[in-house]
Amino acid sequence: MATFSQLRAQLRSLETDSQHLLSDFSSFAQSISSSATEEELRLSKDIEENLAKREETIATLARTVNSEDTPSITKDHQLQRHKETLAENRADYIRLINSIKQERVRTNLLSSVRTDIELHRARESNGSGREAGMSDSDYMISERNRIDNSHSMADSILAQAYETREEFARQRQSLSNVQRRLQNTLGQVPGINTLISKVNTRKKRDSLILAGIITLCILFLLFVR
Repeated sequence: MATFSQLRAQLRSLETDSQHLLSDFSSFAQSISSSATEEELRLSKDIEENLAKREETIATLARTVNSEDTPSITKDHQLQRHKETLAENRADYIRLINSIKQERVRTNLLSSVRTDIELHRARESNGSGREAGMSDSDYMISERNRIDNSHSMADSILAQAYETREEFARQRQSLSNVQRRLQNTLGQVPGINTLISKVNTRKKRDSLILAGIITLCILFLLFVR
């Protein structure tokens, strides 16, 4: 069975790979194609496999920590940090996926609108409300299909917007959990609360001294005049 140090080394390597993969994947959010390319699909699969591998390794690391006879606050903190980093990277990946999907839907919708405008202009230039040789029924079916496509794209945009809103809510919850765990960790470290209290007391003392000096300077200037 791998040791704690060996598992941490594996996690750090996987986390570095995640950063590179996410950086490469973010380029697809800058240049949107009408459909996902092979490279985009490959990178997406690599990221998902990387995140799954990290989750599995973290679970093994947690079992290793729990199996030790002597509890270690340091190891618990390191384990928690790996969990938080995984959650942050997964949130970044989901955000990129949603951004790409929304931009792709918007691009395709604009393209569809432009195509409809060009067709309408072409029909108008021919002096007819429909393409040459198109029957009334065919024309009505064509127009109905265009309307349905527009509705489908609008529904897709709304679905993506709701999904993004839910993801933001999940991220806020995750940040709240991180803050709560950090406060618990600080409470477990001997003397940390005393140290923080001393720092705050010193800041207040310095502020009072500075205020007193400023007051004396103002009084001195008033008396001089």
